[in-house]
Amino acid sequence: MSRSRLQALIRDGQVTVDGAPALDPGRKVGAGARIALQVPPAVAAEPQGEAMDLSIVYEDDDLIVIDKPAGLVVHPAAGHESGTLVNALIAHCGESLSGIGGVKRPGIVHRLDKDTSGLLVVAKNDLAHQGLAEQFADHGRTGPLERLYLALVWGVPERRRGTVEAALARSQHNREKIAIVSDDNERGRYAVTHYEVLEALPSEALPSKALPSTGPVAALVQCELETGRTHQIRVHMAHIGHPLLGDTVYGSGFKTKANRLAPDQQEALAALNRQALHAAVLGFEHPRTGEFLRFESPIPADLARLLQALKA
Repeated sequence: MSRSRLQALIRDGQVTVDGAPALDPGRKVGAGARIALQVPPAVAAEPQGEAMDLSIVYEDDDLIVIDKPAGLVVHPAAGHESGTLVNALIAHCGESLSGIGGVKRPGIVHRLDKDTSGLLVVAKNDLAHQGLAEQFADHGRTGPLERLYLALVWGVPERRRGTVEAALARSQHNREKIAIVSDDNERGRYAVTHYEVLEALPSEALPSKALPSTGPVAALVQCELETGRTHQIRVHMAHIGHPLLGDTVYGSGFKTKANRLAPDQQEALAALNRQALHAAVLGFEHPRTGEFLRFESPIPADLARLLQALKA
């Protein structure tokens, strides 16, 4: 169990020392003391379970790995109280959810944006939740955590490999957006993204005087997270002048770029109707067995269609 869960049980009177209730988590005990812990059954989760089809990549008694489709919200929130991945997992896992913090709910240790597809791991119990949370908090600096994303970006970064290091914070002008802030800004959270250009993608559009040919119009990029902030890849790639295709939030200034695409390419981009981002690889250490697990998700059909059109 987590430290906070145990402290809560002590304060709730669920722990006795030599038969007497001990309500202070900081109490010092002597040698030979007999300590008893009563763990009440986990209560039902507040979100209701909703049956829906899930693409399950891996599952055991401790965790479950999902290949999330674009359009699926991970956690209930204002405007999305139902129809989320959490609702689906409550229905799917049922009694195998032994409780996170005393509640029968899936333990979300990382998230993907609604319109980002790809791999996501979720804990079923306190042990798995704590172990996975520690790995994601460490961001793979000292542990084996691996997170790789595939993205289609406008233009081609000048350097084939690079690192974007820029602090992020909620925008003060638009609370739905994340913005780059200076390192000394107290609101900013340290964020680092490593990227590698996998392929430059030429456009089939014929050059004109109004829109002269300027070489490859887009690139397939692999991004590796050293930190995991909200919208991190989307904001960082836009920050270096290469926002994601289909990203109406951070790439709105690149709408005219679509005019450089051939008709079939424009059609594939319009059909995507989301940012071109996919969580393709997820690797982590199993919190109970210590085994390293690594999963790969093939590029989804909508992104594959756009990629193929851009390669034409």
